Amino acid sequence: MKNIFKISAVFLIATHLTFSQSDSVRTTLNEVLVSATKTATPYYAIGSSVSVVTSEVIQQKQLKTVVDILRDVPGISVSQQGGPGKLTYVTMRGANSNHTLVILDGVEMNDPSSPNNAFDFSSLNAKEIDRIEVVRGPQSTLYGSDAIAGVINIITKRGNGKQQFGFEGEGGANNYYRSNLSALGGFGKLSYAVVASQSGSDGVSAANSIYGNKEKDGFSNSAFSSRLDLDINENWKAGLIYKFQKTKVDLDQNEKLGDDPNNTYKQEENIIKANLAALSFDSAWQQNLSATYIKRFSNSLDLVDQAHPSTSSDAFNNASRFKIDWQNNISAIPNNLITFGIESETESATTSYFSTSEWGPFESVFPRESMRNTGLYLQDQLNIENSLFATVGLRYDKNQKFGSITTFRIAPAYYITSTNTKIKATYGSGFKAPSLFYIFDPTFGNPDLKPEKSKGWDFGVEQSFGGQKFFVGVTYFNLQLTDMFGFDANFRTINIAKAKTSGVEITGVARLNNDLAFNASYTFTETKDESEQSADFGNQLLRRPKHQLSINTNYKMMEALNLNLSLRYVGKREDKDFGAYPVKRITMPDYLLVNFAASYQLLENLALNARVENLFDKKYEEVLFYGTLGRSLYFGLNFSL
Repeated sequence: MKNIFKISAVFLIATHLTFSQSDSVRTTLNEVLVSATKTATPYYAIGSSVSVVTSEVIQQKQLKTVVDILRDVPGISVSQQGGPGKLTYVTMRGANSNHTLVILDGVEMNDPSSPNNAFDFSSLNAKEIDRIEVVRGPQSTLYGSDAIAGVINIITKRGNGKQQFGFEGEGGANNYYRSNLSALGGFGKLSYAVVASQSGSDGVSAANSIYGNKEKDGFSNSAFSSRLDLDINENWKAGLIYKFQKTKVDLDQNEKLGDDPNNTYKQEENIIKANLAALSFDSAWQQNLSATYIKRFSNSLDLVDQAHPSTSSDAFNNASRFKIDWQNNISAIPNNLITFGIESETESATTSYFSTSEWGPFESVFPRESMRNTGLYLQDQLNIENSLFATVGLRYDKNQKFGSITTFRIAPAYYITSTNTKIKATYGSGFKAPSLFYIFDPTFGNPDLKPEKSKGWDFGVEQSFGGQKFFVGVTYFNLQLTDMFGFDANFRTINIAKAKTSGVEITGVARLNNDLAFNASYTFTETKDESEQSADFGNQLLRRPKHQLSINTNYKMMEALNLNLSLRYVGKREDKDFGAYPVKRITMPDYLLVNFAASYQLLENLALNARVENLFDKKYEEVLFYGTLGRSLYFGLNFSL
């Protein structure tokens, strides 16, 4: 109840500050988005529920990782196991973490070596990001497997001809450090963007220190990103991307007294993408051919120690994904854009796991296996008198193991120009292919698995008013999940589980005189386990809060000083104590966090930054028994040429 009073007070203060201003700002109705349709589409014509976070917002809030960015996006819930750098999963609209497809510059990032193909967000740096587009609801029609609940599309910066060189450094609590070197620009028809970064911290105890755990668990991360774009002529363009990342993280055991001084996780990742785009017939036919390759190595090593004299483990994963995508956009008919394409991807992985315990040694070796999937997709976008817009799509996938599946999507939108009102809706289906582990593992695998499936719909109304200075949007969503992966009595993976989620997403924005901006979002999510054979039948899905609220106010004081205040409320949610016998469900308490950031442009090329996370030193857990940061202060600088 105290948290609700705090939220209400801050909301009233922020609202008073915001609505006392009167100057207008630019509208975002014509902002062009890509992720919802795979083509450049103005926001007012999109029926899907979409959120966009730009580099400007990232800089104002001084967000340093993709995890920090996503925490305030409607419909998304984040669970991090033990502070920065630790395993981090994201759920969208109450679905599982592996039901969201993550894309980085056109490269699918979901991990082929993971048992459930989920993506770990813990190590993605925010420095090179130009924008993040989040599309909620089933998106398999365009994106295939993993897009059961939605897509997170991360787009990095590219050079624009002007030479820009920068250095960014920051340090603070728990011996945290971060540095970035960047170079963007171009030479004639060639543009480039290069970013190198290093970050790390002594961290806090991954196993929460409130239970007596004392050993700190740090992390270090090194990353390199490069992007080249070549405008060959007015009809031909080419691009090449290479990214490298290396991470080392200290871990603890997944239990209340989980201190473990030599439990570590290491990962290396290489990403390559090449693409060629062409225009034909007076730009009526657009083609884009791309090839992407991702290679990921990881090793989890836990040696014996004084607290665990008979327990050790060594796990190694080696996975890759190669994909070719040929997309075509045909605009020969006025107000009608047809998109069709074919894509083929091959996943490959090998894993090994060795452990010792009081029950003796255990060994599980997963030999290298691969699986190929080919998809054909077709989409038609209609524009009737620039008011009624409709997107209709169909996709057919042929998988080497489970056979074929067809998905669809319908997304109409009606925009009333005279009142700046948009009415939108979507209805579609999605699927998730079984992972290599679930099919081939000698103990848990099942070669007869079928894909997980989803059907979802939403309906919303968005209203701009006050000369388009203010915006309010309300969306209701419903998602049905069937044929989900579970286990039989022999721990063999089978299609047995099902669940449903529903809720409401509310957003409000006020942009005023370019000096003061206010936005808020609230998400209500109701989830239910509908697996009749499950001990959790009828219960809420784990780690999904029913209530989430985010409020942000940004104020540019004078020309040089920028202030940002951010509040995040996360409601109660269920978790499990897996160390108890029998396993117990635990209700996690709600919490309210306040973050503050300030930046000052000291010189033309030099800016000073300061930020405080968890200003009131709130004690909380995102995952049961895992630690989080208390009040943390950071100072930094940005130097550019």
